[in-house]
Amino acid sequence: MKNNMYAYENKYFYKGYKNIAGVDEVGRGCWAGPLVVASVVLPPRYRNDKINDSKTLSIKKREELFDVIIKDAVDYQIIFIDSTEVDKLNPKKASIEGMKRALSSLKVKPDICLVDYEKINDPNQKVESITKGDGKSISIAAASIVAKVARDRYMIQISDKYPQYNFKKHKGYGTLDHLKALKKYGPIKNFHRFSYKPVQKATNTK
Repeated sequence: MKNNMYAYENKYFYKGYKNIAGVDEVGRGCWAGPLVVASVVLPPRYRNDKINDSKTLSIKKREELFDVIIKDAVDYQIIFIDSTEVDKLNPKKASIEGMKRALSSLKVKPDICLVDYEKINDPNQKVESITKGDGKSISIAAASIVAKVARDRYMIQISDKYPQYNFKKHKGYGTLDHLKALKKYGPIKNFHRFSYKPVQKATNTK
């Protein structure tokens, strides 16, 4: 592998830490749908060289690894922050709030939490923020896969309710197809993010 995905975990295992949680979010930049955060605690010294940043993996590989991670994990949690809360908090604050919820919901209390990029100030958790952590830590990468697959599955499911938006294809991201649908049909109340400029523009044109 290009990066050593076990370096951060090994650093803490050598210090005597047992339960290491990885945390990541997906969907921050989407125009519609929830922001999803996952926390994953893998077994001590767990190895799986197929686990990496979810963005680098095919849909099929993510689906396969999702099932493996869920089966092998000591504990995991998936948190959905809906579009109205993202609008209320703003995307960054919503991400941090989701990460706090994902960690506090774990039944197994982590000895250390490895977080992708964001800095979490939580007196109840020991946290290390890692820039581009989903490509450097197996725990964060596992969380990125779980969050990504969970969100994609939800968006595919919701696509049946709103077929004209084709959410199953773009998953709520800002694609040309999504923009065309917004202009034609307008945004969906409580599902699109009305604080985002493209959605605001579509609202004003309806």
